[in-house]
Amino acid sequence: MHTIWKGSISFGLVNIPIKLHAATENNDVKLRQLHKECHSPISYQKVCPVCAKEVQNEEIVKAYEYTKNKFVVLDDEELEKLKKENEDKAVEIIDFVKLEEIDPIYFERSYFMAPDASGGKAYALLRKALQDSGKIGVAKIIIRSKEQLAVVRVYKDALLMETIHFPDEVRNVQDVPNIPSADSVVQKELDTALLLVDQLTTAFDPTKYTDEYRSALMDLIEEKKSGNRTVAASEKQPAAPANMNDLMAALQASLDQTKKKKPAPRKKAAAKKNA
Repeated sequence: MHTIWKGSISFGLVNIPIKLHAATENNDVKLRQLHKECHSPISYQKVCPVCAKEVQNEEIVKAYEYTKNKFVVLDDEELEKLKKENEDKAVEIIDFVKLEEIDPIYFERSYFMAPDASGGKAYALLRKALQDSGKIGVAKIIIRSKEQLAVVRVYKDALLMETIHFPDEVRNVQDVPNIPSADSVVQKELDTALLLVDQLTTAFDPTKYTDEYRSALMDLIEEKKSGNRTVAASEKQPAAPANMNDLMAALQASLDQTKKKKPAPRKKAAAKKNA
């Protein structure tokens, strides 16, 4: 399992060297975009709209847009320094809380925590403390240059870290339009709805739920493959990009040609000498 972060986490004076591994994965079917005419994959270029040319990665800088078309440019060295200063800090559990006190809207992504070679005993201690107390730990961690709020909890035999949103990242529910008031519910309709809920209530079994669209899409793809209904990308060499210098030369030549066609301005008639 690929390690995405390596460091340590502590509670009190107990320090645990750990590694993080992604606990979930995205199994969406990835579809490519092809040119309908020759079935070649479409490529995407980074183009400056003002200079009208493709921009290489080494020509790109990061910036923060503080108002429309006004930016603060941030050097890679400055960003790396901030990242290093924060990554050097061990992740510390700040508080212990009950899991049910955190609304699911805050949860973002899950990571398995594995102890490093020397961290097994402390890892087992934290796991047991969380199990017996029925609490979870709240901590901060930097992953991929972003500071994250996270919770540490027990999942089966492992410790699981789940990143959660900061409060200012959760939008205000008061801004949601057209929310009906509670008094709009008719009691008879509510009784029927509760009866339906009761009839559909069961123990949660995640294995009974499948992505039916993904399965149908893969079936369709396999059917087309087995029926030899496939296409191949064109073997033609890609066309060379237009050269801006050639374009400017052509424009200048056009201007010069236009100037030649214009009739020369007439000279003023010489003034007659006085008799």
